[in-house]
Amino acid sequence: MNPGPSEIAPLNPSGKIALKSKLWAVGGGKGGIGKSVVSLNLAYWLTKFRQNVVLVDADLGGANLHTLLGIKYVKHTLADYLNKRVKSLDEIAIPTAIKGLRLICGASDIVGLANPNYMRKQKLLKALQGLEADHLILDLGAGTDYNTLDFFLSCAYKIVVITPQPTSMQNGYGFIKSALFRSIRRTFANNTMLMPLIDRATDHNNEKVISSINELIDAFAQVSPEHATKLKDIINDFHLYLIVNLVKSERDRNATAVIKTVVQKYLNLERVGLLGAIPYDPQIETAIGRMKPALMSGTDRQSALGFYELVYNLIKHGDQLENELLNIAP
Repeated sequence: MNPGPSEIAPLNPSGKIALKSKLWAVGGGKGGIGKSVVSLNLAYWLTKFRQNVVLVDADLGGANLHTLLGIKYVKHTLADYLNKRVKSLDEIAIPTAIKGLRLICGASDIVGLANPNYMRKQKLLKALQGLEADHLILDLGAGTDYNTLDFFLSCAYKIVVITPQPTSMQNGYGFIKSALFRSIRRTFANNTMLMPLIDRATDHNNEKVISSINELIDAFAQVSPEHATKLKDIINDFHLYLIVNLVKSERDRNATAVIKTVVQKYLNLERVGLLGAIPYDPQIETAIGRMKPALMSGTDRQSALGFYELVYNLIKHGDQLENELLNIAP
């Protein structure tokens, strides 16, 4: 039996999680799935295991993560760094009321910030990787624009949040497919023979649509067996983790298993992990409405216990998770 939240202690002498990589991305389909709440509470519970965490509002077009922490005014945002008003991200990583948690706020009022050019994006990613923290969690914007997908793909640990609603499950699958094909497009962007095939696989209005990953692999093989092998490698190396939020019944918990089955069948993705299920918590809606921290922290609340179990298992099985990501046998 796992210890309860009141019995939290380090799982090794140093108190550090075994995971070597520290960059997380939390994404999903459209808004309204509680993705930012999930990001915040994942960060919160990591701090309860004595981890130093930086939570990054990476929704460059509609930043609002600070409001979920009850912060009404922020002095510095990502705009200050991207526009060179500060030299480092450490200068804009503000302490919060939660010990061990700092926040980097996004900015939605700077023209052009929601669509940074390639150099700006690379500069930001490199700076994030250089921050002093045990973990960095990127709370991504809704949708499947290229910037959101690029941030998602840049992280070693990719989390997709869904809810049990059919539309959310469809959007979650769409997000995963878009991320996979964004990775494929970036790899073969300069190949004029392969890009039309990729277009046929993503445009269902095309008269010569390619309707499955297997068909795309076969089409690649007709151009070059080497390219088909490379495409298979991209698919085999693509890994992600699923969380179902706003769970109200035992049936709702199966939503991530359904998505896993679908992406295995239609996208050939085998490395899909199920991180956990978070019960619906009406107190979160009340907290957000009152501009109070939206934390699932009460030990008598099922939502808090859901996050605790998620993070506890993540830490306990850190070595196994790292091996899965690196495709190394334990």
